[in-house]
This record gives sequence, C-alpha cells and structure tokens, in this order.
Amino acid sequence: MARPVVVIVGAGFAGYYAARTLSRRARGRAELVVVNPTDHFLYVPLLPEVATGLLEPRRIAVSVPETLPAVRLILGEVDGIDLAAREVRWTDPEDRPGQIGYDRLVLAAGSVNKLLPIPGVAEHAHGLRGSPEALYLRDHMTRQIELADATDDPGERAARSTFVVVGAGYTGTEMAAQGVLYTDVLHSRHPRLGRRRPRWLVLDVAGRVLPELDERLSRTADRVLRERGVDVRLGTSVQEATHEGVRLTDGSFLPTRSLIWCVGVRPDPLVDQLGLETVNGRLVVDEYLNVPGHPEVYACGDAAAVPDLTRPGQLTPMTAQHAQRQGRQAAHNIAASYGQGRRRPYKHHDLGFVVDLGGVQAAANPLGVPLTGLPAKTVARGYHLLSLPGNRVRTAADWVLDAMLPRQTAQLGVLPPPGVPLDTATPERVVVRR
Repeated sequence: MARPVVVIVGAGFAGYYAARTLSRRARGRAELVVVNPTDHFLYVPLLPEVATGLLEPRRIAVSVPETLPAVRLILGEVDGIDLAAREVRWTDPEDRPGQIGYDRLVLAAGSVNKLLPIPGVAEHAHGLRGSPEALYLRDHMTRQIELADATDDPGERAARSTFVVVGAGYTGTEMAAQGVLYTDVLHSRHPRLGRRRPRWLVLDVAGRVLPELDERLSRTADRVLRERGVDVRLGTSVQEATHEGVRLTDGSFLPTRSLIWCVGVRPDPLVDQLGLETVNGRLVVDEYLNVPGHPEVYACGDAAAVPDLTRPGQLTPMTAQHAQRQGRQAAHNIAASYGQGRRRPYKHHDLGFVVDLGGVQAAANPLGVPLTGLPAKTVARGYHLLSLPGNRVRTAADWVLDAMLPRQTAQLGVLPPPGVPLDTATPERVVVRR
C-alpha cells in the first residue's frame, strides 16, 4: 500500500515546524515533502543583526536536509495549485517546471514585503525580509559611509550619512536601534568625516513606536532611539522617493541615499491565485486550520486568517510566535486525520514579546512582566537561542565575539541593488537578471 503524501508549501516558521512535527509523528508512515525556494529555514527576527554585521547570515539559516532528514526537500517556487486534481506545481532555480500530487496539503507560504503605492519606493527602497536584503543593507551602509568619506562636497556627504527607516514596528525599530550603533562604528574609522555623526530617522504614521505592543515597551524603545540620536517622527511617512532623497508627508525633503522599508508584510501572492475566500489577503481557515470545503488542505502562518479563540471575532496576529505554533497544530491535526490522536482547535495566548535594541538595551515582557535594559537583553537573547532550531552554539559564539572584538565592517560586494528589489515576491532569494 502506497504511503500518503503530505506536501508542505514553504519552510518558514509555520512550514518548518509543521514538517518537523509531522516527521516525528509519521515515523516513515507517510512521505513528507517541503517545497521551498531555498534549502533552509530562515530565522527572520535576527535579520537586523545580520544587516549590522553582528551575526553571519548562516547563523540564522537552518538547513532543512540537515535538521529534517526524513523530509524530502524540493527546491522550487510554487506557481500553481490545482485543488481539484490535488496537485502542486513549481519552478526550480533553473526555471524547470515540476509537479507533485498530494493527499494532504499544508499552505505555509508566509509573507512578503508590503509595498504601498508611493512614487519611487519600489525603485529606491530596500526591505529586510530575507538574507539577500540583510547582506545588501550591510554592504550599502558601509559603502555610503566610505563614499561620504571620499567626497569633499558637504551636501553629498550629509546625504550619504543619512539613513531613513520607514516603519516603527519590530523590524524598523530594531533596524534603526542597531543600525545607528553600526554606523557609529563606521564613522569612528573615518576621521575625515569630522564630529558629525551619521543621521538616522524613523518614520511612521502611527502615534507611537511599536504601536502593536504594550505602551511600556513602546516608551522604552522610543527612549533608547532618541537617546542614541535617532530622529523619531511619528504621524509622518514618505510621499515620494527619488535617487536624491525622500519627500515626506509634512512637505519637507530629506537628502539621502538610504531608504529602508519596514512598513510591514502582506500574505504571499500565491494566496490570491487559489480562488479561495480570503480576509485582508489571508486565506480563510477554521479553528482547526482547515480550509473550508477542502478537508485535505490546511493553512497556517502569515498566509492564513486563523481565528483567535483568545479574542473572539479577531484573527491571530502575523507573528513568528503564532506561525510556529500553528505549524505544529496543523501537523497534529493531519496526524489525527489518519487516526493518530484527535484534532484540536488552535488556541494560544501570547507569552510576551522581545525587542532587541542593540548594545545592552532591549525591551521585553515575558509572561506579562515588563523588563528593560540588561535583564530584557538576557531574556531576548535567551528566547532567540531557544527558538532557533539549529546553529545555537555558533550564534552564541558570534554574540560573545562581538562583545570582545571590534565589529567587522568590510564590504563583500556580492549583491548589487538590482538583485534585491523591494517588490520581489520572494525576498529570501536573489533576483537574477538575464
């Protein structure tokens, strides 16, 4: 008798943990297949530390073949799903098509950069959703300070030393807080720049930093940013972006060569192609993570509109914490559909949040207890190490070395701007121009 085939689309938090849980439950009784553009699970929360030279990119890239040996990995970008025929189609990195049938399907395609219809943003901004973007930003920030040092034009020097972050959520706040420390290191190594520090700005239409979190965490992050000299402008965003700078909604113009887009995310465009019911672009599922009308199809993570049973009438937020647990629950419910255990609804209370602000600063509220400074930093790093499914020793070693040795700042020069466009549907991959 042929083994049932379970296909998992995506290897982010939801997909990776669904595959890991199923591989432990199935024990060879099912064929488990993950279709993903890369061969690794990317621990996205630590991307700001890659972008600022604190961590090497492989530290947060956990190999799927190495950690999930019982799972078949297909390198490919899913470009079609035939729900009637129960078939997934993909295109591999060499543009060759492929397809596979399934008995159970887990849609965990995740999310991509949210691109707003603002003139010039797609051409001149860069996000922070994948390793290529983080590596590009590290080189870009280094290059701008070096080019500022090379010029005698005060206007050009000021523009190249100005960095604008749009979005004061998790990613934007951490990027600005850690980015200013990185450019201060660069500035100290270029005495021709004088005493004028690189300038950082954070823009957001919201009324406070980290608007989705407790106000105490928000105040801590805001204070740390301002103490480091970051210009936090709330109720303000970008009206237009050009090669020379950005025009803001308050009418002012900021000369800059660095626009970092951290506005938020949207579900993967694959969801729109399915022809199924969506809410705010997310695929509608029931409390068991099943797609209505398709009992063989499950969806979880950022691509799914999962009912939040702890807050009736609302959806679970698009966070790694929820995606990871939804992936596990989807796996348990798939096992239950084959008679192993019983299915359960997804229900999870937030355990708290951590925001790493660089240096010895952080904000955290584990189990609702607000922490700042070194205690919060300890909790933040401990949480990340526990959440990483691999590379923990290497990651911890990088943190120890950063505390003991000077930060490395050399450009690698491997990713030109066209390779990491903001509007790509797959920010985890480099776009190859032919």
